[in-house]
Amino acid sequence: MLHRIIFIVVILLVVLDGFILFGLGGRGPLIWITHWNTILTAWFVVIQFPLLYFVLYKAYIGPIQVLTQDIARFMTGIAEEPEIQPNSWSDGMNSTITFFIKSLQILKVFKQELRDGRKLRSEVDIASEIQAQTLSLDHSIVPGLTIAMATTPATEVGGDSLDIIAGRDNNHYIYVGDVTGHGVPSGFVMMMVNALISAFSISESNGANILVKTNAILKPRIKQNMMMTAVMLRWDATSQKMYYTGAGHEFILVYKLKENKIYKLKSGGVAIGMVKDSSKILKEQRIAFDPGDLIILYTDGITEARYRSEQNGLLFSVDRIIESIIRLDDKSAENIFRKITIDLSAWMGYKYKQYDDISLIVVEYNTLNKSPQTLFDIQDRIDYSNITEWNWWIGKNKK
Repeated sequence: MLHRIIFIVVILLVVLDGFILFGLGGRGPLIWITHWNTILTAWFVVIQFPLLYFVLYKAYIGPIQVLTQDIARFMTGIAEEPEIQPNSWSDGMNSTITFFIKSLQILKVFKQELRDGRKLRSEVDIASEIQAQTLSLDHSIVPGLTIAMATTPATEVGGDSLDIIAGRDNNHYIYVGDVTGHGVPSGFVMMMVNALISAFSISESNGANILVKTNAILKPRIKQNMMMTAVMLRWDATSQKMYYTGAGHEFILVYKLKENKIYKLKSGGVAIGMVKDSSKILKEQRIAFDPGDLIILYTDGITEARYRSEQNGLLFSVDRIIESIIRLDDKSAENIFRKITIDLSAWMGYKYKQYDDISLIVVEYNTLNKSPQTLFDIQDRIDYSNITEWNWWIGKNKK
């Protein structure tokens, strides 16, 4: 309302000034005023401009200057809070100032969230780096075995774990684990389990004992809803015998060369972190494992992968893993890993959103004419002309 009054006053003053100027020239209806007191008339004309400027300054110019300075102080970080108040003589200007105050307050929240987000992002990056170092396998060569393996998390930090550990008495441990959920909390549980298994593998010669001791240390230190399923293979390189211990994990797939058949073994046991004492539940058992045979370990990120990213779509399932293997002519660790990878990628489809961490291990009992090796860089060996969909296995190696 004030700006309208000022506008009318300015118009009236301009008209009045015109009459006065005409009067000073001896013409116009107000000639009698100018003849009556020329000095008074001059003062009237001169003083009206400072008064008019004062009104304009209090209504508009001053608040705009303060608002500009306040925005600059806020944007440069000098001031954390907007300092301007809606004290203009103009209601319209006060509404504008109030709008900018609210905007600055919202920007403050965004600014704080951005600062916290950067801090959180930095912490997540650190956690991801620590996990990458934890999973950076040292290319351990296991006598008598060829191993192909890879893992990639669904987020920056994952809950899947896999490792190859050289233990005492020429025993070698190969395991895969899957913490409930994914993300930072699962990642930290995964790193704790990985460290505990590595430590106990030095003093134990039995996979069940390693997982039982790991469970005893871990259980009191994690939330009740946090647990990790796992399956551990123990390869006795001296006797050339394979053993396994299950902790509530997925099936163990065993391909028998002589029978050209795949067996599904229930891993059994209970997840790490489910009960306080698992010593009477977790048992180590032997697997009939002959030259040319293979063992496939995986996490449910593979079996529960949804067709073409559809939320309610079909799952890849363990049966499709078996089909991928059976259809393959040359069943080596590397070829099976490659075949499962290609079929899984095609199943998931373009622009697939990874909902869970994915891990895959293929263990082959070498024949006499084959040297042991451990393959971590399968993506370098896969013909990309066969890959038309999503390449899950290169996620970890991109970091």
